[in-house]
Amino acid sequence: MPETGMIKRLACVSLIALLAACGSAPVGPGFYRVERGDTLSKIARSHRQSVQNIARWNNLTNPDTIEVGQVLRVEPPNGAAATSGAVRSDGSGSASATPRPAPGDNAASAAPASPISLVWPTSGSVIRGFDGGNSKGIDISAPAGTPVVAAAAGTVVYAGNGLRGYGNLLILKHNTEYLTAYAHNRALFVKEGDTVAQGQKIAEVGDTDTNRVMLHFELRYQGRSIDPSRALPPR
Repeated sequence: MPETGMIKRLACVSLIALLAACGSAPVGPGFYRVERGDTLSKIARSHRQSVQNIARWNNLTNPDTIEVGQVLRVEPPNGAAATSGAVRSDGSGSASATPRPAPGDNAASAAPASPISLVWPTSGSVIRGFDGGNSKGIDISAPAGTPVVAAAAGTVVYAGNGLRGYGNLLILKHNTEYLTAYAHNRALFVKEGDTVAQGQKIAEVGDTDTNRVMLHFELRYQGRSIDPSRALPPR
């Protein structure tokens, strides 16, 4: 592989490891995209805000759970006032209660009520749900070779097995905000750069880099993992 091609692929794999879109759109004024090494305290200090305010504006019940690629609101929403003196930017202060979302605040990293119209990527039973921590998506048990289809129309931004723990992996970019990921496939039927339609067969269920046959399916909004079951139709 030519040197330039190798560099390009390594750069993309680095982004894939974060499951953030290659070439994500820049964030708008008043928002910040979390980078490697960031903490909420560090972000608060750099934007002259308190940890309490940023946690409240972004519906963060646990300030320690921010993720690389997550987009945070760092300025007050329209009509909302910053709370001064309650919590210092180092996380200390006199506040005794856990920050709660203010009525009407919209978290930049939270998905809208109807985020994206998805179809189930494969048949089978959900054997593990989303928890946002150890499980960034859902696991669907199905026989080996069961078709895996695109949950929504999009472009293939990754197809390969270079990410440890995911086996044969596909990542589809649906727009500037949404990605879906399909892991542990037995076979892949599309390649990077391909455009796929919703419901199109893109892979087959397998057990690559895992100890059982299943599909691991993830949904990302602005680089942050969200529960895909909320965007999938009821069965």
